[in-house]
Amino acid sequence: MSQSIEVLNLRTQRDFQYIMRMESQIKGLRSKFRQIETDRKTLVNKNFQDLKGKMEALQPLIPVLEQYKTDARLIAQFKEEIRNLTAILMAIQEEMGAYDYEELQQKVVSLESRLRSCMSKLTCGKLMKITGPLTVKTSGARFGAWMTDPQASPQNNRVWYMDSYTNNRIVKEYRSVADFVAGMESRTYTLPFKWAGTNHVVYNGSLYYNKIQSNIVVRYRFETGRVATQRALESAGFHNVYPYTWGGFSDIDLMADELGLWAVYATNQNAGNVVISRLNADTLQVLRTWNTEYSKRNAGESFMICGTLYITNSHLTGAKVYYAYATATSTYEYTDIPFHNQYFHMSMLDYNARERSLYGWNNGHQVLFNVTLFHVIKTEDDS
Repeated sequence: MSQSIEVLNLRTQRDFQYIMRMESQIKGLRSKFRQIETDRKTLVNKNFQDLKGKMEALQPLIPVLEQYKTDARLIAQFKEEIRNLTAILMAIQEEMGAYDYEELQQKVVSLESRLRSCMSKLTCGKLMKITGPLTVKTSGARFGAWMTDPQASPQNNRVWYMDSYTNNRIVKEYRSVADFVAGMESRTYTLPFKWAGTNHVVYNGSLYYNKIQSNIVVRYRFETGRVATQRALESAGFHNVYPYTWGGFSDIDLMADELGLWAVYATNQNAGNVVISRLNADTLQVLRTWNTEYSKRNAGESFMICGTLYITNSHLTGAKVYYAYATATSTYEYTDIPFHNQYFHMSMLDYNARERSLYGWNNGHQVLFNVTLFHVIKTEDDS
């Protein structure tokens, strides 16, 4: 019995030692598993970080690829347009090849002659519509004048700028409207006398303006930088006696159209109503005068087109061309031609016959209006 117990004890000790060894091995394996798990996570994380880095490196290429696709589409469009243009040019070249140079020149001369003949049959037009304005620039005081010369050649696009309505005698010149917009003045002129109002005009190389506190019209030659002529408008009111509705010493309005130089003013003899005088552009002598029945003080602004004086009923919002006086027939009519007074206060409105447009000074904004004229075609019986 004791022997059996001893044997069992030996086996128990052996099994216990085995279990201890197994426990040690299991702990070792567990440690290795933990290490493997840690290494695996580290490896996965490292690989993930590598992938993330590569993705971040590729990220900037996405817009490049998008741009490439866009460029590819544009290139395809350009190719198509070039093919179309090439076809058009080839067609033109084939058509041009049908004529020699002399034949082409004769056709051009004939076409030009026919065009001039058609233009000569267009009589002066009657104002039907005013569209716009186009705002060219915003500068200067609320009141002023800007203009080009309707008698200048097509290559001469000089702009003249006269800021304010009084106490100034500096005229700025710009080579073109683009230079005017950019503020690149080419020259300044200092007039011998200050001007009154904003109703000046440049015509055939001369500036015509009203001398301050007088009814004297001054003709100033830009070429010589001197006064060429000055003459008083007999009986004409001045210095806010008969101004337009906005005041500003706008008693005498000088303007030009297809027929020449004009002065619009008022006199006591005509009860303060508008008087129209056609002037000799060189001597300023009055050639002929027309008396109207429209009060000068009730006129907002006025301008001449083809010998007809058009008068607006206000200088404020809602103004329209309300009255027209035709000097050719010495007759008048009431009209209803609206125009958009965008900046609410018009202190200058003058017609340019070369450009068929109205120049305006609208509350410190220099604007242009287009005009639509109704033309009558002259027939052989009319000549």
